[in-house]
This record gives sequence, structure tokens and C-alpha cells, in this order.
Amino acid sequence: MRYRRLGSSDLVVSEISLGTWLSYGEGEVRARHIACVRRALDLGVTLFDTANVYGWGEAERLLAEALEGVPRDRYMLATKLWGPMNETDKGLSRAQVFKQIDGSLARLKTDYVDLYQCHRYDDETPLAETMEALSEVVRQGKVRYLGFSEWPADKVREAMAMAKTEVGVERFVSSQPQYSMLWRDPEAEVFPLFRELGIGQLVWAPLAQGVLAGRYPPGAEFPEGWRGESPAMSVHLRRWFSPPVLAAAQALGPIAAEAGLTQAQFAVAWALDNPDVTSAIVGASRPAQLEDTVAASGTAVDAALFRQAEQLLDAAMAQAVREETADA
Repeated sequence: MRYRRLGSSDLVVSEISLGTWLSYGEGEVRARHIACVRRALDLGVTLFDTANVYGWGEAERLLAEALEGVPRDRYMLATKLWGPMNETDKGLSRAQVFKQIDGSLARLKTDYVDLYQCHRYDDETPLAETMEALSEVVRQGKVRYLGFSEWPADKVREAMAMAKTEVGVERFVSSQPQYSMLWRDPEAEVFPLFRELGIGQLVWAPLAQGVLAGRYPPGAEFPEGWRGESPAMSVHLRRWFSPPVLAAAQALGPIAAEAGLTQAQFAVAWALDNPDVTSAIVGASRPAQLEDTVAASGTAVDAALFRQAEQLLDAAMAQAVREETADA
């Protein structure tokens, strides 16, 4: 496992982090997720990413159970707030920041989290109120550093300006965008701007929900329960399941093999090849899945193979759009 510094912080994190979006359940399912966390530690993973809203707190509780007895300095915890825990507990108000950090700490059975992230931007709360509350929980010792996920660039600039000019306002050190060979939007604005601001990138969905790992053959049904968080994202997800894109994803196999990697390793290695990326967040329902993707850390891949894969997928996405337009 290789390690990288996260933005302007003193956190040095593993190139591959374990996400816990679906890490909850009972019985055998829970046992497998706990096994994944413990195997991640063995493999050198140091950053575990979760959120209060994942399983409405159950993912945080599972992490606490899996990490029980492990020295606290062997791992770092990143959690989030913003999403609705119930009809009234949601957003980034001062009251919610204080309430949600205490709830997360109790569920995680820890005195502090290393990274506290705003899951999305809250249009209903003044930015100054959010930043002041976040800064206060840092001063209280409950949080070491602050981050965000999928915030508008102008709001990030505003928040960073506050940290520069106002006494007592903490700065963000991390961003969590979606990034993969099928979702390269951050390259245009997010990566260049945040590089300038000293913000590291913890990217999620580097396997594009498993499409880039070759898990879905051409003709596979769109998975039940999948949805994007916006109409635009839903359209994009469905394009990933178009015949041209699924066929292109299968064609990644020989390219990955030429690099000496599995498809999953190749897709993660592609994300890590971008110097703006600090760590790729992956999920796993079985330890064997994790062992596969973690092996991407530190791999050296011929850049020509990455470009070949990009061209293949770009052409497939363009074809999917043309077919979509023709059918409209």
C-alpha cells in the first residue's frame, strides 16, 4: 500500500480507502462487512469513510464493532453530515452540526473523527453559520479536519476565503467527488481549483458502480434500486448500461491484462494515476473483492494503455448518446 498526504493537512492516508455506503445488515451480511474492515487493516488501508445517514447510523455502528480493540492511531475515520436522519434532523445548521457530530461519535465509539465532511451543500443555512459551527467542533477536539463532498465551486471559494480572512474559521482540506473513466467532470474545474486551494481529493465510485470492473455483460438489466441523486445523474447512470458502454467495459479486460491487472485494479489505478487524487474510496462486500482492488496501489501502468481505455469508453458514451437521441 502506498500513502499520500491529504491536501494541506498532516493526514497521510492510504491510496485506497474503504467506503461503507452499504456496510450494514444483520447475520452473515454483517459478518462479511466486519471481515472486510479487518482485512482492510491487514492490507494497509488507514482511512475508513462513512456517513451518519448510511443505514441511518448502522454503518457507523458496524465500523465501531469492526475496529474494537484496534489502537486508534492505526486508522483514520471520516464521516459526514447533511443527509436526513429523520424529518427534522438534516442540513448544516449550527444545531445540526453539534447534534450530528455527537451522534456520530457515540455510534463510532470514539472521542474524535479525523475528517468531518459536509455531504452536500445546504442552501437553507448561511455558509457563515455552517463554517463557524464546524470550526467550533474542531476547537472542541471532536474533529481534526474538515472536508466536503460535491459542493459548488463558488461556495468552496467563499468558505476558503472566510478561513483566510476571519479569525477562528477552519479551512477545508478535502473534497469527495465522483471520479472514474466514465465520470471525468472534476477534471475541468474541480481538480484545478482545489489544487490551487490546497484541497485533496478522496474520489468515490472509481469502478463506476462496478461497470468498469466488467461485472455487467452487454444486455444486463439496469440494477433495481439504482438511481442518481439528480435527473442528470440518473440519465448518465442509464447510459452506462447501454449496449455500447457495457460492450466497451468488457473490452477493457484485454487492456487491463496487458498491464498485468484485473479490470477492477486497472480502473482504480487509472484514478490514482491522476496526481490530484489522494485516495480512491472503494466498497467491498467480501474480503476477496477488497484484496483485488487494493492491489492497484503502487502499480505502474503504461500511459498508452490508459489513453486506449479512455478512447474506447469515450467513443462508447458518444454512441450511447447518439442512440438515445435517435430513439427520442
